[in-house]
Amino acid sequence: MTDNDIAPTLRSPSGYDLTPPSESQRVALEADLSAEEKRVLLAHGTEAPFCGTLLGEKRAGVFCCRECGLPLFRTGTKFESGTGWPSFTEPVDPTHVLAITDRSYGMTRTETRCARCDSHQGHVFPDGPGPTGLRYCINSVALSFVPEGSPLPDPLGRGDGNA
Repeated sequence: MTDNDIAPTLRSPSGYDLTPPSESQRVALEADLSAEEKRVLLAHGTEAPFCGTLLGEKRAGVFCCRECGLPLFRTGTKFESGTGWPSFTEPVDPTHVLAITDRSYGMTRTETRCARCDSHQGHVFPDGPGPTGLRYCINSVALSFVPEGSPLPDPLGRGDGNA
């Protein structure tokens, strides 16, 4: 498929466009990332614990994918896990976060990726609080925070609206 072809739009149950970026859109998205963002989002890296800028973020709002802007987590699902990374009990929409088996470093974990651009976000573990019992352990550098009522990042021109 070329960038001129029209691909069908894939929508999540909550109404967000999950259609992957075209090759030219992906190049533009990646060009906007810092070296550290590229290391985490594109090369499946991990930022140092207790260093992320969003660890202490408590304002009402939405945490979006830093690469493509898809809303991933809400402040109301964020909790203090003591691990050094922002932790959440559930995504905005289950279809926004992909779960991929990760067998790196001699262990088996579940990697989380953005469902729209496939960027690495972090991992999910079954040791979180209720109601889900899950702990989505996410790199701050993989997210952008949008205060409630503010426009969501829209680098793909999808018109996703406000937080």
